[in-house]
Amino acid sequence: MNEEENGNEPVGPDGKPLSRQPAWRQDFPVDGPEDHYVARRDFTKFLTLTSLAFVVGQFWIALQNWWRRRNGEHPIVQIARLEDIPIGSVRTFRYPTHDDSCILVRIDETTLLAYDQKCTHLSCAVIPEMAEGKLVCPCHHGYFDLATGRPLAGPPRRPLPRILVRVRNGIVEAYGVERSTV
Repeated sequence: MNEEENGNEPVGPDGKPLSRQPAWRQDFPVDGPEDHYVARRDFTKFLTLTSLAFVVGQFWIALQNWWRRRNGEHPIVQIARLEDIPIGSVRTFRYPTHDDSCILVRIDETTLLAYDQKCTHLSCAVIPEMAEGKLVCPCHHGYFDLATGRPLAGPPRRPLPRILVRVRNGIVEAYGVERSTV
């Protein structure tokens, strides 16, 4: 505690004499400026532990990616009967998990295209425009080629993940995801 210059009575951090201080201050006599002081050693320890947390996080992400690639098989999911999908129409479905929204587009009698419905820019839902032959992201005016899923204009730089589909016994099935890095 500090001492007042004009007398010898000790004072608290707020400048009031000890006799006018609350009872808790006598039980916890901590000086404010000393309490906020951070030593170099403590600061270095904080930086080291924070960096370690980031490194552990990066290893965890790498381990998850390795585990996904190791287990690599996607489930086979039935989407719809082929006769229930008219030419020029669009059907939404979930693949490979229930949280992943996808779209199936029937171009002609034999051509079926399926893509992940999340835009590769900020995950907004893409909407097909069949007449123009493109998929549109209305959030930031991104455009993708309907035939390939590659970006045509706007902020998206990566193509849409293609969902692999096939027709077996008149039923359209999804059986994999093709992610292009180019």
